[in-house]
Amino acid sequence: MKNLFFVIIMLCGTSIFAQKHTEVIKKDLQFSSINSNNVLTVNNINGSISIEGYSGKKILLEVKKTITGKTQAKLEKGKKEIELGIYEEDDGMIVYTKTPCSDVRYEKSDDNSWNWRTWKNNCNWGSGIHFNFDITIKIPYDLNIDVSTVNDGDIVVKNVSGGVKANNINGNIALKKIAGRTYAHTINGDVDIEYSKNPGKDSKYYSLNGDINAYFQKGLSAKLTFESFNGDFFTDFDNIEMMPTLVQKKAKEKGIKYKVGGKSNMKIGNGNVLLDFETFNGNVYVKIL
Repeated sequence: MKNLFFVIIMLCGTSIFAQKHTEVIKKDLQFSSINSNNVLTVNNINGSISIEGYSGKKILLEVKKTITGKTQAKLEKGKKEIELGIYEEDDGMIVYTKTPCSDVRYEKSDDNSWNWRTWKNNCNWGSGIHFNFDITIKIPYDLNIDVSTVNDGDIVVKNVSGGVKANNINGNIALKKIAGRTYAHTINGDVDIEYSKNPGKDSKYYSLNGDINAYFQKGLSAKLTFESFNGDFFTDFDNIEMMPTLVQKKAKEKGIKYKVGGKSNMKIGNGNVLLDFETFNGNVYVKIL
């Protein structure tokens, strides 16, 4: 009976002090100038990202926003200060979680490419407040995307032919029926990929603590590199050819330094593109779809 009474007290405490607000935000977006260089960037912090290609021209955005506060005052603070941010510059558009610690800064890097920066360093805002954005978007099939999240959600992308860049920290990445250049990187999760058309540009796949499952169409022509600390490489392609170990050449003050790479080097077909696979605690499976 004492144990039951303790559980009831704990549940009551949770209902009293964990105040919650949920709302759904819907927006239709479109680039000011539509061209092949358009990139939609989605920077989430807590929550999932789901993107699907369709035959329309607009970006159809739906966000489930959930704010939880330890007190009612904290909840009201979170409702006021945590917003959905949308910003467009040149050929890029960013959808992001806007907080007192995160806002957009669009900057040009040394290689003349544009980067989005959304997190302010040394910012300690938000004690007693938790927020979660679950983001669902429909995009034109051929739009390039750059998506990322950190906690409490997976990244799912399907039916797109543009380039895909996906970063996750604590979650999986699933890319289905894609066809363009691919960069998929997660720390704690699996990377699952299905190509409707084999990529025509170099691509890279990484998981620290998870497996990589990559399914390609017949007729794949690629160079494959593989590296893992506690994982193995498996494939059902029967025309795979082992290649010499890669050697890196770098000029030094005392001469030229050669470093023998730790990556396995393979080739399927004519080796037209480079597909780079890396894990730490996980296997890589390259299969025919």
